Amino acid sequence: MSRILLLGAGRSASSLLQYLLHHAPTEGWQVTVADVNPAPVRALLLPHAAYAQAVPFAVEDNARLEELISQAEVVISMLPALFHPLVARACLRFQCHLVTASYASEEINALHEQAQAAGLVLLMECGLDPGLDHMSAMQVIDEVRAQGGELLSFKSYCGGLMAPGSEGDNPWRYKFTWNPRNVVLAGQGTAKFLDGGQPRFIPYQQLFARTELLCIPTYGEFEGYANRDSLSYRAPYGLHDIPTILRGTLRRPGYCAAWHALVLLGLTDDAVHLGNAASMTWSELVTAYLPQAADHSLLLATRTAQHLGLAPDSPEMQRLAWLGIFSDVPVGLANAKPAQLLERLLTAKWQLEPTDQDMIVMQHLFRYTLGGVLYHHTSSLVVLGDDSIHTAMAKTVGLPVGIAVRRLLQGHVSQRGVVIPTSAELYEPILHELATQYGIHFVENKQTVTQ
Repeated sequence: MSRILLLGAGRSASSLLQYLLHHAPTEGWQVTVADVNPAPVRALLLPHAAYAQAVPFAVEDNARLEELISQAEVVISMLPALFHPLVARACLRFQCHLVTASYASEEINALHEQAQAAGLVLLMECGLDPGLDHMSAMQVIDEVRAQGGELLSFKSYCGGLMAPGSEGDNPWRYKFTWNPRNVVLAGQGTAKFLDGGQPRFIPYQQLFARTELLCIPTYGEFEGYANRDSLSYRAPYGLHDIPTILRGTLRRPGYCAAWHALVLLGLTDDAVHLGNAASMTWSELVTAYLPQAADHSLLLATRTAQHLGLAPDSPEMQRLAWLGIFSDVPVGLANAKPAQLLERLLTAKWQLEPTDQDMIVMQHLFRYTLGGVLYHHTSSLVVLGDDSIHTAMAKTVGLPVGIAVRRLLQGHVSQRGVVIPTSAELYEPILHELATQYGIHFVENKQTVTQ
């Protein structure tokens, strides 16, 4: 029996767990799911008791972590990314492979030689973004190179959104399908990318005001904003000399302008404790961020619009009003940071309903020359969720991880050390199984460009 340990059974793990349970009997797997709240998982595992169990686990309990890892052959960590170095070091001590959907941090990369010497795989970035973005992009990049083409531009955008039928009357056209805190803090820092051979930098205060419009066939328009440090992807993709490279995040049109207003108001600040009472209202909080009013008869929303340079009836102000930030509802959390209060508010406003369908959208845009001809190539992916449990986010994060674990246990992964799925050995079978077994596939469109 191959022993698999799954650490964490949160909202992104539902499809992964289904995959593991489906293949466990035929592959000879024994699956242990360790979670802080194992009761719901135990109920799910009852029909699979011969080869699956759920056990309690708190990430702060290092002795328990080592006990569980010592009994495993492969560890899948769906824990928050900050715990992965701790898990990785335990995997090295007990000779276990590790697979995650999270970024390979500097701390993880520092373990490469040790893992390589031990003959172990620390497979990182094998989910959606990072994960499917690497695999699908490298498939096109490798094909262009194999034909002798030269890449001039690569842009890649991804977003977890709502399916059109589940947007309802929400003017933001957005709900949480993954960690709310990560959404609230998105973009904090300076975005870096290349454009026409020139380095470009966008500070956080301007990030959501500088967007690009994209179109996905059948699903309409989206806006993308630059995400983190795009320059760091030149090396793993082998694009050291490419003139233009940018990675970004997708939202529906109008979202970014309204979020920019929240940034300008200071409500996304995660550095300063306000010293507020929990009974402080949202209107009082917003008032505290505005300049002294010359005309006290003006409504708060009107004063806010003037401060932001917006029309009172603008789409941005309508979205802010819909959130309730001009209301007398208490913020509900004492001595908080503004970002914490905003997260608390949005968690209530942007909660998935049981029948909601989420939607994953990814699009790569390539420009390259081949045989003296300039090509524009788009590679687009849209995945719809089934409901609020079996979401598109859970499918696209969990299934690549599950397939990678299966390939690893079958002996089909030759690389050792810290690995991300940019090689054909990894991405080809994962993309093939996703397309043929789950209908998750990219639509390719290639056109010549008149110079």
